[in-house]
Amino acid sequence: MKKALSSLFLLSISTVAFGQQDLIALTGKETTNIVFQDFRALDSKTGLAQNILLSSAEQPTVFSSKLKHEIIEDRKSNANAVASQMAAMAVDARGKLVYMPMYSSNIYILDSKTKDIILLENQLSNPRACDTGSQFSRMTIGTDGNVYALSNSGAQLLKISYEDGKYSVTDLGIVKDDSGNGENLLSKMQTGFGGDMIADDNNNFYIFSAMGNVFKVSVNDMKAKFIGKIKSLPENFSINGVAVNSEGKIVLASAKGGVFHTLNLETLHAEKMNNNLDMPVYDLGSPYVLKSNKVAVDVNKNDIYPTKVSEGFVNVRIANNQQGNALVKIYNAAGTLVSNQTITNISNSENRIELGKLVSGVYIVNVESENGKTIVSKKIIVK
Repeated sequence: MKKALSSLFLLSISTVAFGQQDLIALTGKETTNIVFQDFRALDSKTGLAQNILLSSAEQPTVFSSKLKHEIIEDRKSNANAVASQMAAMAVDARGKLVYMPMYSSNIYILDSKTKDIILLENQLSNPRACDTGSQFSRMTIGTDGNVYALSNSGAQLLKISYEDGKYSVTDLGIVKDDSGNGENLLSKMQTGFGGDMIADDNNNFYIFSAMGNVFKVSVNDMKAKFIGKIKSLPENFSINGVAVNSEGKIVLASAKGGVFHTLNLETLHAEKMNNNLDMPVYDLGSPYVLKSNKVAVDVNKNDIYPTKVSEGFVNVRIANNQQGNALVKIYNAAGTLVSNQTITNISNSENRIELGKLVSGVYIVNVESENGKTIVSKKIIVK
């Protein structure tokens, strides 16, 4: 039961060769209830499935993080890797598929190449079949490469991270409704439940309810602000999957199946796409998040962005193959050093560099390693 600014921040995943397969769909069977069918890679332009990553008919190998060995799960329970009820899935920065059954706190991480699955036992949440608000139906990758999951009622925002060779889960707390939301509440079933979520590069999330309401959540204050209702969708379109594709377009999919739609977040106007996946879609995932200046940034490349600066800072991304510390040197048009800052522990990092009181003009941002070698250099224009 699911997931912009029409721009994107591209997280290119080296472990998954997406190519034209820029979306992952959690699909269901043709029934009145939610019944998991498979995870499949899609070409968002055509809606065609390129390959099945995991189907409900398979019996995958599951490795327990807690027990540190393989386990055999009860296929009849709500807590197994191919449970019938699933509606929350995302792609992390390692290209792994992260998902949760609706009626279980278990978090699963699927390697789509080997089909091996890690079970991350989650003691922080307790979704129940009798409590729709406690269930997780929304997941997305964040700008930091971690995966975030939000319960229907907003009572829990979870962060799923990978560090030092293992996965962990953190409870970030409650997402509360903004005081100006009126009757359009994230925490109310009729206006806020189900749907999906996507992230942008400014630490914000966009939450989409199944009924088409859109909320913006800042992690800084953990408040959901209602920004409007999506227009021009078919009457029976239940928004259950939302993701950003490789072209930077926001794609909407329905649990009723049928034609995908794209969304302009600024106008909340939806348009039909030239594709048709004639089966229920309970979630969409992709390795992309939104960015305001329409520049694609690859997590496996060094980069500095935005190049047209209006908010007093730039972001410096350092790729996975870099180590140690880095110096960020900023020169004005005359070649004078006007700022000198240090980034510590640069491996696979994204860093916000404040520009202070730099006047409008052209500058060169040069990022150097500890031995003085240039890692990345770009011209920026401060407005």
